[in-house]
Amino acid sequence: MIKKIFYAICIASFIINIQAQERTKMQELNSIISEIKNEYSKDKRTSIFELNVVRYDDLFSISGMTNLPDAKNELLKRANEKGIIITDKIELLPVQELGNKIYGIINLSVANFRTKPEHDQELSTQALLGTPIKVYKKDASGYLLVQTPDNYISFLDDDGFELMTKEEFDDWNKSKKIFYLEEYGFSYSEPDDNSERVSDLVIGNILKFVERIGEYIKVQYPDGRIAYVKTNECADYEEWLNELNITQESIISTAKKFMGIPYLWGGTSSKTMDCSGFTKMVYYLHGIILERDASLQVHTGDLVDTKNGFENLQPGDLMFFGSKSVERERITHVAIYIGDLEFIHASGRVRINSFDKNKENFSPYRLKQFIRAKRILTSIDKNGITTIRSNKFYRGEF
Repeated sequence: MIKKIFYAICIASFIINIQAQERTKMQELNSIISEIKNEYSKDKRTSIFELNVVRYDDLFSISGMTNLPDAKNELLKRANEKGIIITDKIELLPVQELGNKIYGIINLSVANFRTKPEHDQELSTQALLGTPIKVYKKDASGYLLVQTPDNYISFLDDDGFELMTKEEFDDWNKSKKIFYLEEYGFSYSEPDDNSERVSDLVIGNILKFVERIGEYIKVQYPDGRIAYVKTNECADYEEWLNELNITQESIISTAKKFMGIPYLWGGTSSKTMDCSGFTKMVYYLHGIILERDASLQVHTGDLVDTKNGFENLQPGDLMFFGSKSVERERITHVAIYIGDLEFIHASGRVRINSFDKNKENFSPYRLKQFIRAKRILTSIDKNGITTIRSNKFYRGEF
């Protein structure tokens, strides 16, 4: 009887020990995943690292998806070094089902992106006609998970862009193009503004140049549609890029063009815009690519010293607002500094407010919420700021 009890205790101790080892391995594996995520995927808006761990006895299966091959390889390497046996079920994006069609060009004047693959979901961002995108995965609903040049990841329906192979994308990228200059306009089915309209157009749209016909430019859309645009409403794309004159004055002049444009959460075009969509558009029209959200833009650019007031601010600087505590900082708004304590921003509509208590447009709310300022013009091609020329999406190197 004593022997049976002894053996039972030994077996129970053995099982408990094995279970403890398995729990330790699970904890180690979750710790490794957390470390990798912190190193490679700091924000789910700009990268994908969604993993699930399941344990089978002393084996572990990891499923999910990521668009970060280096992160996946590092995860498998660290797990192996810890002696943790893994069944790798991690899907590396883009998915194989897409084949070689993982590139796209926006096909609408303004394409709407959603936070989830449904028409009734929140508008997350917009992209302009001619914008290059990377395609990661197709949902059963017809929406695709895509990434834009500002690295933002969200869902776009298949009517919003033209899916392409690398060869088709490169052909588009290398072609002669035009850049639309008017805040709003149209393209036509014939070189006549009384002819049927092909689509609306907004400032920043890019189309393939075909030929000039009198006072019109014959253009081609990413999906092959042919249309005509008034010559005086557009510029040669390369000439526009080469002739950009980026100054504090030009930034403010461009910003003021959008005075009164209504605010829309997720908007980034001259039709409607949110606060960071406004700053993005202003800088995009100078060939500069900003991050999508204010809470992302705040991590780019050169810090401006505002500890003792606003005397160090210069026109064109981005001003960030929100709430701050010992535990957490939350950036919720961004504006562009004009000078003389005034700033322009999208709040209800694009408007100008001031920190000067003696002015009618003084905003005590924004003064109370101000957190910091960043200088963009000294950070071009560094500190998180890219240009159309250097951005990997526009270069076709993504």
